[in-house]
Amino acid sequence: MSTHTARLAALRDQLASQQLDGFVVPLTDEHMSEYVGAYAQRLAWLTGFQGSAGTAAVLPAEAAIFTDGRYTLQVREQVSGDDWQFVGVPETSVSGWLAGHAKQGARIGYDPWLHTRAWVDEAAKALAAIDATLIPVDTNPVDAVWPDQPQPSDAKLAVHDDAHAGRSSADKRAAVADWLTEQKADAVVLAALESIAWLLNVRGGDVSRTPVALSYAVVNADGTADLYVAPDKMTDAVAQHLGNAVRIHDRRDFAPALGRFAGKRVAVDPTLSVAAIPLAIEAGGGAVVSLRDPTVIPRATKNPVEQAGHRAASIRDGAALTRFLRWISIEAPKGGQTELSAAAKLEEFRRATGVLKDLSFDAISATGPHGAIPHYHVTEESSLPIEPGQLYLIDSGGQYDDGTTDVTRVVPIGQPTAEMRDRFTRVLKGHIALATAAFPRGTTGAQLDALARLPLWQAGLDFAHGTGHGVGSYLSVHEGPARIAKPSYPGSGPSEPLLPGMILSNEPGYYKAGEYGIRIENLLLVVEHSFEGGEDVMLTFETLTLVPIDRDLIEPALLTPAELDWLNNYHAQVAGTLAAEMEGEDRAWLIERCAPIA
Repeated sequence: MSTHTARLAALRDQLASQQLDGFVVPLTDEHMSEYVGAYAQRLAWLTGFQGSAGTAAVLPAEAAIFTDGRYTLQVREQVSGDDWQFVGVPETSVSGWLAGHAKQGARIGYDPWLHTRAWVDEAAKALAAIDATLIPVDTNPVDAVWPDQPQPSDAKLAVHDDAHAGRSSADKRAAVADWLTEQKADAVVLAALESIAWLLNVRGGDVSRTPVALSYAVVNADGTADLYVAPDKMTDAVAQHLGNAVRIHDRRDFAPALGRFAGKRVAVDPTLSVAAIPLAIEAGGGAVVSLRDPTVIPRATKNPVEQAGHRAASIRDGAALTRFLRWISIEAPKGGQTELSAAAKLEEFRRATGVLKDLSFDAISATGPHGAIPHYHVTEESSLPIEPGQLYLIDSGGQYDDGTTDVTRVVPIGQPTAEMRDRFTRVLKGHIALATAAFPRGTTGAQLDALARLPLWQAGLDFAHGTGHGVGSYLSVHEGPARIAKPSYPGSGPSEPLLPGMILSNEPGYYKAGEYGIRIENLLLVVEHSFEGGEDVMLTFETLTLVPIDRDLIEPALLTPAELDWLNNYHAQVAGTLAAEMEGEDRAWLIERCAPIA
């Protein structure tokens, strides 16, 4: 019996002991985080799946794992089809599958600290059709059978200096207090780790690749706040930084404190808070007001200091990645390099900057067929040698005090085929179309998404992931609420208007299963622009990322004169900016790779 088969069997035994006929295992934590600490990696422990989004449902005789189109190939590589059914979302929902497979009158367990209230309501409604009941558990049954489950991180909090934040915590809290007054609310509960880090100008080390600390915060209408965090995470510097207006409590006291809002109106974000939070407030006699977290839009619209920081980080990071691209172009054709060794070398170049705090995510270092898995995660077991005739895709980024980067480039190892060049150039055309878009205020990412897909659609092609996501300022590399994606894309939610100061990725792609993958990704800053003779101030994009786009994969005949001008101007900017950061053969290579294409 395999390890994961044994774990599934142990979970079923535990469910029986808790008198449950099923259980749902999401990939998240008590803060609805996308990236979670090791202690919360329940889905990976149970199934072997290493992707960053998914859910499992376990019944006595069958089990299913739910993933979207980004992981169609990956989940089948990593999870046993003998134990698990592979189900695609959003075509089939978890609650819909349960209603169709659970027995009549079943008791289906869920952890109220790992699901939103909306999910609980939806699942309860679906299960009612078979007289089944959704049962909240006090003890997560996965934790009960995970003998070596890691403990939550004990990393210290750190101050995020105002010189990088561009705005003091006191000013941010005062703005939240004004918002509470407008909403006639007494307090707001902040559960999203990025929101707490942004509001208090602190950072942490509790989640791999995301500089946040496991904590909760309550902001009151007088501008004071209560921070719930493990006491051993505090330092004198952080305490001095927060001052007397931020009271510190043990994180374990947060749940009991929710019962102390009797007669108060408490704002809770229904999408960023787990079901346990509003349920506890209501149980204590408080009134829950469902409102968006008031830090979400200010956090997403970067102030001038944060924008300048991103530009500086992009230059520094672009130079490191460019050095790597020269290295891989020389070393990979010789043989001996693997997906893992290449990722390690790129991290070495970034660390040589002397100011890298962390990677912004585990690099997607993928050659040949693995490139066709958009969110591939390389491991010791999966790492392939990088060989001639392949396309090597590297999607990576860094965390710096002044910004978070995310960039994807593709390198041909040897001579690319005509098909590879065609597909790459179509992806490039879509990338340029989005980068050069102009649009009025009120435009959403969903309205722009087709621009990046049209050159592929015209050849009967598409890609099964969003075109762009928001990026934080020394925070999460995936930041809401804005994104550029089809309205039906998993997790899209309501379409969000793009606003000046937002930073989003521009990353169309193409994936040929079993052969290769292509993605070109830069980060874009939304800026205002006035056209000569125009009647309205429009919004456009400033491209922040500065890294050469591989010229050997471009078919110039497929580019329009305007597209070719954009490419040559972009490369001129890359060379003109990065040349000062490089020297010797690296600098010469940069200039050669950025030469104009006729």
